[in-house]
Amino acid sequence: AAAAGVASPADKERFICIYPAYLNNKKTIAEGRRIPIDKAVENPTSTEIQDVCAAVGFNVLLEKNKMYPREWNRDVQYRGRVRIQLKQDDGNPCLPQFPTRKSVMLYAAETIPKLKTRTQKMGGSDQSLQQGEGGKKGKGKKKK
Repeated sequence: AAAAGVASPADKERFICIYPAYLNNKKTIAEGRRIPIDKAVENPTSTEIQDVCAAVGFNVLLEKNKMYPREWNRDVQYRGRVRIQLKQDDGNPCLPQFPTRKSVMLYAAETIPKLKTRTQKMGGSDQSLQQGEGGKKGKGKKKK
């Protein structure tokens, strides 16, 4: 007899798992990336995936301590798995614009770079590098 409270295969079908590795442009296909590298994101976190998917109305569950099996790095930022309800009980997509798991992954990867937490981090980091150059060219070439 089947134990009570065990998810039926249908439940597994409706909920998809997305690991951050699927969307990471720092990973190869062999390391777990599942979308084209030009669409992927730099080191996405499970929280970011949860944020963008919840924002469009998905039923999202964040499993913080799950690890992607192929992820060798045990740091907290690489942990986590996001369960997303893709289909309703009758098998229809919960959100018509996302019929497949790939459509969800591509959407998340496209949206994560626009998150406020991302845009603030990126700004203002490059400007400090340009000091200390120039003004030294052409000097010190005295002939003896």
